[in-house]
Amino acid sequence: MIDTVPKFLQGVFEFTGQGYTSPVPISLEYTVPGTNRAQLIYFRGGNSSTEMVNVVLLRDGVPMRYFPIGGTGATHVQLAVVEDLEPEQKVTLALGAPAGASGTLVVDVGLIEI
Repeated sequence: MIDTVPKFLQGVFEFTGQGYTSPVPISLEYTVPGTNRAQLIYFRGGNSSTEMVNVVLLRDGVPMRYFPIGGTGATHVQLAVVEDLEPEQKVTLALGAPAGASGTLVVDVGLIEI
């Protein structure tokens, strides 16, 4: 059996939107250790604003997944298709929201190191 180590990116963030095509970085990041690989296994998010927001998961600065969350809504996505994150790859999050929209975003991202 392969030993796995769970890792989590979690937080509560106030935001003001800059537009859907101009996502703003969220101060959450994870770098895969040099001797391991990792996999994203779920995403949970909640949005207090009345507008839809879009959380973008970036791998080394390139969009990997998009998670839209409806106004005053929440989502839980268990990923059926997982990709390996290679050693030293960096995962970050950004938030796209309509310009001027403001609210609070709650994020819980689960990964496993292999």
